[in-house]
Amino acid sequence: MPLNTLQLTLETHLEQHNAAYIAVAKSIFAKPETGNNEYFASEQLTRLLTEQGFEVTRNVAGHETAFYAVKASSKPGPTVAFLAEYDALIGIGHACGHNLIGTTSVAAAITLSQVLEQTGGRVVVLGTPAEEGGLAGPGGPKGNVKKRFVEAGLLDDVDVALMVHPSGKTRLTESTLANNHLYFHFYGKPSHAASAPHEGINALDALVLLYNGISVLRQQLPDGVRVHGIITNGGQAPNVIPEYASAHFYIRADSREVVESLEPKLRAIAEGVALATGARVEIDHQIGPRDFKLNPALDALLLAEFRAAGEQVDLSPQHNKVSTDAGDISHAVPTAHPWLKIGPDDLIFHTVPFREAANSDRGYQALLIGARVLARTGLRLLIDADALQAVQADFIRQA
Repeated sequence: MPLNTLQLTLETHLEQHNAAYIAVAKSIFAKPETGNNEYFASEQLTRLLTEQGFEVTRNVAGHETAFYAVKASSKPGPTVAFLAEYDALIGIGHACGHNLIGTTSVAAAITLSQVLEQTGGRVVVLGTPAEEGGLAGPGGPKGNVKKRFVEAGLLDDVDVALMVHPSGKTRLTESTLANNHLYFHFYGKPSHAASAPHEGINALDALVLLYNGISVLRQQLPDGVRVHGIITNGGQAPNVIPEYASAHFYIRADSREVVESLEPKLRAIAEGVALATGARVEIDHQIGPRDFKLNPALDALLLAEFRAAGEQVDLSPQHNKVSTDAGDISHAVPTAHPWLKIGPDDLIFHTVPFREAANSDRGYQALLIGARVLARTGLRLLIDADALQAVQADFIRQA
């Protein structure tokens, strides 16, 4: 069947179901759930997939709100996966647009599945919770969820993985930063701050010295490295010497190797201030995402589809970097993570204006554009062996 006929089938199906996809994205926005707690969002997305004939397995990779969905044709062919994210941020809701991301990937997968009997192959959706890091809780552990999908073998039969992220500009996949987390716990000795301060050991003083020591360390860090953190507990009352204080820091860099080479420096500062103050320190380590392995051949396919959808793609040099656990997927299989405009050019992630854009008419229109672009890119990969070979060659070349 000619490519344009298959593309028309995709677009007709998407148009017929766009109201249902927007309704699900709006419902997820209205009920934001933090990482590993996305029971409602997971149910909404898996319901859509089940209704369209996908075989859905829930509670995968050690996370209750994670899922794996697959629809296969009766003919052999490649497997195209779509990455669905659907967690919200603590305290600010869907200010990273994951209500759009998850629904866009599910819509793209369902749309592409309409032509599987003509193309052959399989379509997979990986429902990956807690992209923002997650919380310790009943839904799963903290940390890098997509890494666990790789470790669980859920990418073993996948040829290419695709997703699209809302942004202020439409851009192709960009480099991202590897990221590790360090949690510092200082334990001192409580005492009355006025009558017997000399009897106490101030855990907060130790933590403040850690914070300042890390700030001094920043002068000696290589270009491109980011170290930033917050105090998560500074005591309970001003008139009591704090017996416990804690902080959470990120280390970000262009590669996992650089991140891990810097971690001992932060640990040494913590151990030094513990020795200086008499406090005891415990340090928890959490592995964050890897840097993103770019695939120019895959981005070239996406660029053509963005332009076919009427999107103006910003091809200027990249200026800023973020972190995403999709980076771990990109080291397992060829992966694309482009950006799609949902608001003004200066839109900033994790802000109230971004949250508003994720629930705007423009945002929901971007959902449909993103689903169209991803589905049509998936179609090219299913039927064009030369295009898929070029993508796989790029992946091998950058190993």
